[in-house]
Amino acid sequence: MKKQILFIVFLAVIQVVTSQNTYIHCGKLIDAKSGKIKAKQTIVVHKDKVVDVINGYIESTNEVDKLIDLKTKVVMPGLIDMHVHIEQEFNAKTQLNKYILNEADIAFNSVGFAKSTLLNGFTTVRDLGGTGVNISIRNAINAGKIPGPRVFTAGKSLATTGGHADPTNGSSRKLTGNPGPKEGVVNSVEDAKKAVRQRYKNGADCIKITATGGVLSVAKSGDNPQFTLEEVKAICDMAKDYGMHVAAHAHGDEGMQRAILGGVKTIEHGTYMSDKTMELMKKHNAYLVPTITAGKEVEEKAKVEGFYPEIVVPKALAVGPQIQGTFAKAYKNGVKIVFGTDAGVFKHGNNGKEFGYMVEAGMPAIESIQSATIIGAKILKMENELGQIKKGFYADIIAVDEDPTQNIHTMENVTFVMKNGVVYKQ
Repeated sequence: MKKQILFIVFLAVIQVVTSQNTYIHCGKLIDAKSGKIKAKQTIVVHKDKVVDVINGYIESTNEVDKLIDLKTKVVMPGLIDMHVHIEQEFNAKTQLNKYILNEADIAFNSVGFAKSTLLNGFTTVRDLGGTGVNISIRNAINAGKIPGPRVFTAGKSLATTGGHADPTNGSSRKLTGNPGPKEGVVNSVEDAKKAVRQRYKNGADCIKITATGGVLSVAKSGDNPQFTLEEVKAICDMAKDYGMHVAAHAHGDEGMQRAILGGVKTIEHGTYMSDKTMELMKKHNAYLVPTITAGKEVEEKAKVEGFYPEIVVPKALAVGPQIQGTFAKAYKNGVKIVFGTDAGVFKHGNNGKEFGYMVEAGMPAIESIQSATIIGAKILKMENELGQIKKGFYADIIAVDEDPTQNIHTMENVTFVMKNGVVYKQ
């Protein structure tokens, strides 16, 4: 008899949990699709999805339902950062850490980076390159083992020998070896195909190539082209076969043009982009990911003696000041923009600074928010699940204290975070 009573109680508890809704009263609600701000709205959440958005403040008559009062807040969809490095946070010891940190060390460090990203309103990120631990971090977050944003990752970036993502740059000759497609180093069309297939085998969601030199790699050039057009095409064609898009790190103009003609979806940084390249981007439906915050950061840190290896300093001082101006010109010329910061080059959690830099350069605040919601979702092919607060979408919901169209810097202080219907910050 006692067992029967306990079983009935157990069933009752299960029924309450499965039938429970959460009602969120929003003082203002940003409709990311239309760009309009609606007053006095109620969002109804069941489990991990939005089931309704209602005009006015609606209260449930069901005693098991929960109410969250955000009447003094401005509510919007969870943000999407399309360029982060969840495995690391650059510091003066980063070059040394390549040789002293184990994968377990990287993983433990990533736990804090992931949590900080989520608590600052970024419920989804695209991770564009690490050691491969980023794939395990994604899996741990998806399994509910650690708090963090929804991660779409490229795993290990692809480079040419000596290129920006060659993992042995700056190493002793005794340690450089001869990395190939398995390690993400490509030197032919056949290498390119094999490297993409290896990323797929490893569990990557997308592909990242370093189409030009980079600022923080221990190599001389920060902008020379580093893939042939044929190699880029092979990578993009193979990625398409495996259901993945391709992002291209690129500072130099020639490398950007090869990347766009080869079929990449996003150009990261775009520092020395010419008018011709902007026209190519529009023609081929490619997007610019500005990463202005990273540009500001590397310029500042390059002035600190000993923070970067000597070979990095002149590149950082040259590239850093250019990125915001390139973004301003590209936006004015009609190039499509998607939000991305390069967090990991700077402190994770400070991603929201990017909004201020974008608005400062001429983009309206509401468009900057759209670039971090509906546009990011579209590139990830999640436009029917992410980027909006809408019936059937994941309950990724954040709030700030002020109207960002009046004060964009409020995006740097997110005060409420819900991801998949679970409240992480209130």
